[in-house]
Amino acid sequence: MIERQVVWTKTAQGDLDSIVDYIATDSVENALSVLDRLQERAQSLVTSAERGRLVPELRVIDVHHYREIIERPWRILYRIEPERVLVFAVLDGRRDLSALLLERLVRS
Repeated sequence: MIERQVVWTKTAQGDLDSIVDYIATDSVENALSVLDRLQERAQSLVTSAERGRLVPELRVIDVHHYREIIERPWRILYRIEPERVLVFAVLDGRRDLSALLLERLVRS
């Protein structure tokens, strides 16, 4: 079993901060719970990064090096590298993500 360090990009950390801030306007307790869930889910990639599925919106255009895991309703997008797992985004899975994903991945 290969272990890799999980590293958050500034963009992904910004996504996480925005999610928590939004939820905290209603309930700080819920916001902290969501933060814990998302961080734990991402950290689970240390030993099992390959289990995430290829991002469907990218797979259809032959981009196969980005994966995702789901922590409903969010999607945690990442790329596996030799020594680390790089988290690129935490996105609301209820939105149409095709254009947003392409724009973000081109900028990264």
